Amino acid sequence: MKAAVVRSKNDGYVDLIDDWQPRALGFGDALVDLEYVGLCHTDLHCAAGDFGDPNTLGQRNGNFRRVIGHEGVGIVSKLGEGADQYLKIGDRVSIAWFYSGCGVCDYCVTGNETFCRKALNSGYTIDGAMSQQAVVDAKYAVKVPEGLDPVEATSITCAGVTMYKALKVGETKPGQWVSVHGAGGLGNLAVQYAHNVFNAHVAVADGNPDKLAAAKAAGAEVLANYHTDDVVAKINEATGGVHNAQVTAVNDAAFSQAVNVLRTKGKLVAVALPQGDMSLNIAKTVLDGIEVRGSLVGTREDLKEAFQFGAEGKVKPIVETIDFADLNDAIDDMKNSKITGRKVVDFTKL
Repeated sequence: MKAAVVRSKNDGYVDLIDDWQPRALGFGDALVDLEYVGLCHTDLHCAAGDFGDPNTLGQRNGNFRRVIGHEGVGIVSKLGEGADQYLKIGDRVSIAWFYSGCGVCDYCVTGNETFCRKALNSGYTIDGAMSQQAVVDAKYAVKVPEGLDPVEATSITCAGVTMYKALKVGETKPGQWVSVHGAGGLGNLAVQYAHNVFNAHVAVADGNPDKLAAAKAAGAEVLANYHTDDVVAKINEATGGVHNAQVTAVNDAAFSQAVNVLRTKGKLVAVALPQGDMSLNIAKTVLDGIEVRGSLVGTREDLKEAFQFGAEGKVKPIVETIDFADLNDAIDDMKNSKITGRKVVDFTKL
């Protein structure tokens, strides 16, 4: 069967192979027939080896190279022993970045399971979703609710839950101002969750007019184009300083802008993963009591909640289905910031 695997020489692209076979089911495992899988910027990091060569990390599946993908949605077709405690054949489930944790450490038992030091991550330390079939740990595969389009569910599986959790981390409250730095797949959903779920006001910074227009349609009230506007001045003038700033853009300039649009006691929430270091104005950070927080995807419970808001129509991801054969072209589009929303591989056509 077909799968997208990280190249032996990590160059940011994938090889599309047709002899992939998922590993045998172990205790508690389930086999999923994939329907749709979204392409996330983290997939590009994995394919480029930015966090280490995925082909040499974590759990291996024979001689196969690592399958990317962690925005997967599909149907359970087979259950391993013990998996029927959590799933049944025919369930539609997600395959997310957080594949599984140890279940017993301090992080796992205190609602912070994504920080488990023994966590496995789909497409990085264990094979991901970008294949016709994939194996999941049944107790970690969150069900997709009725009423949620499975194509749209792919984006919520990663981008959606990531921003929903990040807004929680920023302690977003109704009537507050939130700034979103980067209006791509993550940023657009950040706007929707902030506006439609948390009832907050939203300012957005990006350099792509189409993405800014999409952000406005999603509920953003202040738009700043970093090619033509003084982002910091425009957002500060319109908002008086935001209560929390969500950084989804993969560049360090966005972090500097985010710090400088925060009001006193504001919170910067780091979501994107550009290479390098973050610069902070020490005087502003100290004198204004600025807090910097990292937010890493979301827990199973976060994903259930994020899915439910999608099923209720409060959040609607921008998605475009593509053929499996066009995956590397989609990677080029993402590298060149040409995607508004998400491109999603349609495995139902294979």
